[in-house]
Amino acid sequence: MALSFFGIALFVLLGLGSDHGSAPSAHAATSEEVQITYGTVLKLLHEKTKFRLHSHDVPYGSGSGQQSVTSFPNVDDSNSYWIVRPQPGTSAKQGDVIKSGTIIRLQHMNTRKWLHSHLHASPISGNLEVSCFGSESESDTGDYWRLLIEGSGKTWKQDQRVRLQHVDTDGYLHSHNKKYQRIAGGQQEVCGIREKRADNVWLAAEGVYLPVTGSK
Repeated sequence: MALSFFGIALFVLLGLGSDHGSAPSAHAATSEEVQITYGTVLKLLHEKTKFRLHSHDVPYGSGSGQQSVTSFPNVDDSNSYWIVRPQPGTSAKQGDVIKSGTIIRLQHMNTRKWLHSHLHASPISGNLEVSCFGSESESDTGDYWRLLIEGSGKTWKQDQRVRLQHVDTDGYLHSHNKKYQRIAGGQQEVCGIREKRADNVWLAAEGVYLPVTGSK
C-alpha cells in the first residue's frame, strides 16, 4: 500500500529526527530550486524510461541472493522511497546540502537496507548486480555511491540530472527496458555499468525534502 505524503512526513519527523536531535519541519517540494539534503526521503526517477528506483523484501534467485533492486513503473508505491544518508565518519549531518562528487548512501525506507553493489552478475544483462544489503548498524563500502551532477550545478537540486557511481566497482547506477517476467514481473532490471550512457541518468522525484540547515 502506498503511503500518503503526510505519512511519509510523519516518518521523517519521528524516525529521522531521533538520530539527530530535534526534528526539523519537512515540506513538499514544489520548486525547481529545492535542495536535496541529508535526511531527505525521495524517489529517484530514471530519466529515460520514467521508472522509479525500487526494492522489496524479495531476494535475487541468483548472484548474491541479497534483496533485489528494480525500477518500478507506478508512482504511488512506498517501496520506491529512499533516505539520503552521508558517508559514515564524516562531519555531514541532516539538513546539509550535498555537493557534486560527494559520497552518499541511499537507505531503502521500508526495509532499512542500503543500496549496494559488487561484482556479482546482474540477473538479466550480466552487468554488475545492484542489491540492498545490511541494516541500520551494518554498512560497508559496497554501500558508497558518488553523486555526479550533470551540467554546471555544484549542489544537488531537485531539477538536476545526476549519475550515481559506485565507489568499489566504478559502475554507474543503470536501468533499461529489460524487464523481469516472474517474481518482479513488469519491473525493469537495475544494474551497474562502467561507462556513461543515457540509461544511467536519474532525477529526484516525489519525496519529503528537508530544509537546509547547514552552510551552502
